[in-house]
Amino acid sequence: MDLGDLIRPDSVIPSMKANSKKQAIQELAQKGAEITGLDERTIFDTLLQREKLGSTGVGGGIAIPHGKLAGLAQIHGVFARVAKPIDFEALDDQPVDLLFLLLAPENAGADHLKALARIARILREPGVATRLRTAPDPALLYGVLTEGATHHAA
Repeated sequence: MDLGDLIRPDSVIPSMKANSKKQAIQELAQKGAEITGLDERTIFDTLLQREKLGSTGVGGGIAIPHGKLAGLAQIHGVFARVAKPIDFEALDDQPVDLLFLLLAPENAGADHLKALARIARILREPGVATRLRTAPDPALLYGVLTEGATHHAA
């Protein structure tokens, strides 16, 4: 599974202005609603419920908020770079500036877990996070994400 299968060029937010975890989730839900056609509030509530189980901040300035939703036919992703790192209650207590939202169909099961693992693997590749933090525009951000997927296929 490549990240190119999960994310489209218009699913990249190069400079999110969120000042808090809740605000970031709200903006991700808004973009998620745009690309999926689902209700923004439903996406937001699903993501908040998941965060209550434990932070999706995986460390190294990276968070992978995710949720399963009725009405989706396939897995969708949104990538966002936060202009100023925010507290996401991450496992390493470091602020987060790279977010990858994953929205999966309610019955996705193993595909949802495979997609999460793929995203985590690519974002932890040496140099990928640095390149995402320094890419000057959405096209380059998208390129880093999808190129990482093709060069590091597992």
